[in-house]
Amino acid sequence: MLQMALATAGFTVQEAGNTTEARQSIEAAPPDLILLDWMLPGQSGYDFARSLFMDTSHPAIPVIMLTARGQVEDKVAALEAGADDYVSKPFSVSELLARIHAVLRRNTRGMMDEAHGYGELQLDPVSHRVSIKGIPLELAPMEYQLLLFFLRNQERVYSRKELIRLVWGSGTFVEARTVDVHIRRLRMALEPSGYDRLIQTVRGTGYRFSVLE
Repeated sequence: MLQMALATAGFTVQEAGNTTEARQSIEAAPPDLILLDWMLPGQSGYDFARSLFMDTSHPAIPVIMLTARGQVEDKVAALEAGADDYVSKPFSVSELLARIHAVLRRNTRGMMDEAHGYGELQLDPVSHRVSIKGIPLELAPMEYQLLLFFLRNQERVYSRKELIRLVWGSGTFVEARTVDVHIRRLRMALEPSGYDRLIQTVRGTGYRFSVLE
């Protein structure tokens, strides 16, 4: 039913019954986005999302988790595992389509733009590459968009609501805590280089990218 609904909406859909089939499909033709059910035979969707997130052998692919597990803790776990969004069952097709378009829009935004950076941290929107000291840094799609936004808008504080509107996009269903999860993941990626200090928490307000202590 979901495949038919997505095809009707203009998407080309490749189905997989388990993570083994999914890996084979990804290797043969990397998709623009993965819809991933939490409960799967064999390896769970959660473990699969985590393995994809840790795999740096191919460009990051945005993931939307579909699951009946609707607790906040489950949502946070899915996001920390590498998912870019989380849809609780039951859901409407219109809601899912809105989330798909939002994630795809975030993933392609800023592709034809000038390079941004600070010091040895460089981001090139044209090639969609991030590097530190010339060494490639693999980021999940949402962390990439956050870093691009911060590099474009340095030394200004943004609330969680503003980040949701400006980075995720208006009309996107995102909880404020989701911002904290992705900020934490971005900091973890930057931590070995010391650039995590540039993503600063402003207590009671939000976050900013600042070269000042």
